[in-house]
Amino acid sequence: MWFKYALVFIASLLVDVVPLPLPPAFVVMIFLQIEFNLNVWVVIIVGVAGSIMGRYILTLYIPKIAGKIFNPAKNEDVHFLGKKLKEKGWKSQLAILTYSLLPLPTTPLFIAGGMAKMKPYLIIPAFFVGKFISDTIAVLMGKYVAENTSGIMEGVVSWKSMSGLIIGLLLVFALLFIDWRACIQEKKFKLNFKIWK
Repeated sequence: MWFKYALVFIASLLVDVVPLPLPPAFVVMIFLQIEFNLNVWVVIIVGVAGSIMGRYILTLYIPKIAGKIFNPAKNEDVHFLGKKLKEKGWKSQLAILTYSLLPLPTTPLFIAGGMAKMKPYLIIPAFFVGKFISDTIAVLMGKYVAENTSGIMEGVVSWKSMSGLIIGLLLVFALLFIDWRACIQEKKFKLNFKIWK
């Protein structure tokens, strides 16, 4: 039985280690919990741990990739954004917590933090709290729906999942193509599409 919980951990890690907005880890958790009739609380704890580990690994490797695929100006722009986040102290922790509670992909948050070379301990604690709360609600709701309806896969491709994917892609687009230094320092909205090496 332990290997099924290991599968929950690995699957949650894999969807959150990729720098693209994939279906959220809670979808994987719900599916595996129902498929194998696993203890819901163990699934939540193991799944959130896998998700946190995936995001942690993402913050470690994304700076190496960013340096190779984005030009120095884009990397400096995101470093500037990360520096501003660090300066805010508890306000940035509150923003990360709030963002983690929303039904939005957290991939852009970790791409920005990783590219800005922020230490993971500046992002992960608030993310952990928000992720644990939001995933607990989602998995418990998913368990309830699965036990009270016939089709488990009905809602996976829905307007909510598609809008989440679109919003996630738009947030990554905003992170990469908005000139954040111009927005924050000069109060000017500028797009820059020349970010690749």
